[in-house]
Amino acid sequence: MPDLTEYSWIAWVAVILICVIIELLTLEFTFLMIAAGAVGGLGADLLGADWWVQILVALVLAVLLILTIRPLLLRLLHRGADPTPSNLDALIGMAGRVALALDDIGGQVRLANGETWTARLDEAPEQPLPLGAVVTVRRVLGSVVIVEPAVVPQTPAAGIDLRAPRQERPDDRRSADGRGKSVET
Repeated sequence: MPDLTEYSWIAWVAVILICVIIELLTLEFTFLMIAAGAVGGLGADLLGADWWVQILVALVLAVLLILTIRPLLLRLLHRGADPTPSNLDALIGMAGRVALALDDIGGQVRLANGETWTARLDEAPEQPLPLGAVVTVRRVLGSVVIVEPAVVPQTPAAGIDLRAPRQERPDDRRSADGRGKSVET
């Protein structure tokens, strides 16, 4: 009957390959450090160490690499990265205007970036927020932004017109030729 410890190098190579494949999918350097620890275990195996020594070498080497080299590699990877929030994180704190009256059930807001979102108030309102009221996004839950009434700043926020929306009156409609005459209805 063959001694299975003679073939332990195959197990080490399999662990190394699996960890490298997982690392290629995650790109966080954790499995790369575990693979490097497995290389240490393979080295101990090739030097004729007992199986428990091989595992101990692999474990100690992987832990040391995770605690020392991985943070340095992550810092190098993220150096020079743009710290500007993107996607949903960019919506937090963004100003907007109520596009459809906002009450305890919900409504719609038009954000400073031009997007219209279904919205709910952070706290139950005493009265609905009227059309054109300025709000600030507090968080995003799925496809709904949770907003709160905002204090209107002295200067307009980036890209948003904070003036009250112009209400169209029936006598405001102009003729197609643009001369300012009212259209008869």
